[in-house]
Amino acid sequence: MTVTSRLFEAYLKCPTKCFLRAAGETATGNAYAEWAWAQNASYRSEESQRLTQGAKSGECAIRPRAPGNLKFAKWRLAVGLTVRADRLQSTIDAIERLPSQGRGESTQFIPIRFICTDKLTRDDTLLVAFDALVLSDTLGREVGLSEIVHGHKSVSVEVKTGTLTSQVRKLTEEIHAMLSSDSPPDLVLNRHCAECEFQNRCRQKAIETDDLSLLSGMTENERARHRSKGIFTVKQLSYTFRPRKTPKRAKNPAQPRYMALQALAIRENTVYLHGHPQLPSSKTQVYLDIEGLPDSESYYLIGALVVSGGTKTFHSFWADHKSDEPTVFGKFIEAIRDLPELRIFHYGKYERVALLRMKPQLPEHLQPTMDALLERATNVLSAIHRHVYFPTFSNSLKEVGRFLRFERAEESATGLQCIVWRNSWQANKAPDIRARLLQYNRDDCYALKGIVEFIRRLAEADSSGASVSQVPFKNAESEDRTKDRPHWDMFRPRECASEDFKKVARCAYFDYQREKVYVRTHPHFKVVNKAHRKFRRLSSRINKVESIESNQCPHCRSRKIEKDKQLSHDVIDLKFFRHGVKKWITRVLSWRYRCLKCGNSFRVHDRKVRD
Repeated sequence: MTVTSRLFEAYLKCPTKCFLRAAGETATGNAYAEWAWAQNASYRSEESQRLTQGAKSGECAIRPRAPGNLKFAKWRLAVGLTVRADRLQSTIDAIERLPSQGRGESTQFIPIRFICTDKLTRDDTLLVAFDALVLSDTLGREVGLSEIVHGHKSVSVEVKTGTLTSQVRKLTEEIHAMLSSDSPPDLVLNRHCAECEFQNRCRQKAIETDDLSLLSGMTENERARHRSKGIFTVKQLSYTFRPRKTPKRAKNPAQPRYMALQALAIRENTVYLHGHPQLPSSKTQVYLDIEGLPDSESYYLIGALVVSGGTKTFHSFWADHKSDEPTVFGKFIEAIRDLPELRIFHYGKYERVALLRMKPQLPEHLQPTMDALLERATNVLSAIHRHVYFPTFSNSLKEVGRFLRFERAEESATGLQCIVWRNSWQANKAPDIRARLLQYNRDDCYALKGIVEFIRRLAEADSSGASVSQVPFKNAESEDRTKDRPHWDMFRPRECASEDFKKVARCAYFDYQREKVYVRTHPHFKVVNKAHRKFRRLSSRINKVESIESNQCPHCRSRKIEKDKQLSHDVIDLKFFRHGVKKWITRVLSWRYRCLKCGNSFRVHDRKVRD
């Protein structure tokens, strides 16, 4: 199988995506993926035209056929050239050919890649390094310099691809090994799934197998650790949760996120409360949600739901252009700064980062007010991460709101879909697209309000010891799993997730009973077990050997003695060095002596002890 630049790009995002593309699998569709592909194609076409317009006639080639030897090419700029090497192929956006400047110098080829985003990632540099690798294999010499043109300002960035050659070649070998195998790679859901055209297919398969990657907060190292223990599904993971007590002397105990408790909440469809969530109370609550374009770091819409004294008021602040952002944020500050006992609630750190970035662009008289608002801002997601476990695979605002049965105007709308809508609105200024964005922002604010109220009811019920009322959801505390279980329950047989685990546990219990417990068993079992290899004492390396000799009989003081039998014993001690301490074993050699004058038999060790 030939590794193309399209397959290489897919492998950087997800091995499963690369395998499906190579197999010709039909995509299930993704609006954002289709839009991103169209944007890249349009940007590539525009930049290609810009480059060709500046070139002289006869020096530019559009999608030329690659000659047998590129060294004899006549063009100085080639656009859309497909280059092939040993099992590698890449359609390079543009190649600039620089003739040799003197005798002995070779012609230089510089591959150019067009990327429409304003921000470059590590994957972008690896993609242009792949172009350089294929080109270097075709030319038979190293291509150490490449170029990336990106963003709406057509910024040109030079990339030294020579340092990335070994990494790219290693990745291509991994792709060859994967594609030559008959079985697909292990399915792992990741952050790229939201942008992938195979999103629905992979997620449906992960749900069918109950894969651990469904838990979005679990890292790859955690999954590998669980799989090494034989835990492959969310249901199996749910049986491993054991409540942990907080140390009494801990002044600031950590509150990690327990994935096993998350799996337990999913299996039992129960909201678990671990600890005591605290959301500050206030007379006026402002539920804030900001929409923006991450690539250009622009913010075009601010939604604020103000709840005070039982009345609800919603404010929307819209920016047509990036230059309007300081005015929009200033209007937002003026609208809420005079509210009594104000408290701002937001979901995640995106809103706080947006306020911090816009602060230097505000007028000087509004910057102190911005600082005061930031001090009264609360991240609701941080309280959920530590204390509240919803029966959902992630803690996203959409998924938690969907569990709490909050109805949205468009259930399928996502943050990526908003990026598509905003760019479409900038192109045609359609009022229906703007209305969609405003409604999406409004739904987020109301969903945040519902989550905050639910957490407060959970906290109030926890402090009063009563169950949460007025909420049609099962809820419990993680500590209840130890209170409901009597002390003797630890000795009963465990409930296993599958019959295979039950058999393994039964065999392990039998081995432990045979090797460790000797109640009413034959004494011969102890002798048998002591002879087992795992009960043998491990031999230790001797660090030093000393010998103790005698030259006279301790009884008659005669020097007419002879050695008989050699004896030895090991002395284990600790020896201190400049940078540490280690175990030190000294072997002491001694002999048994016999006096030829008085016939006394003695050892040096005996004499040392008597002395």
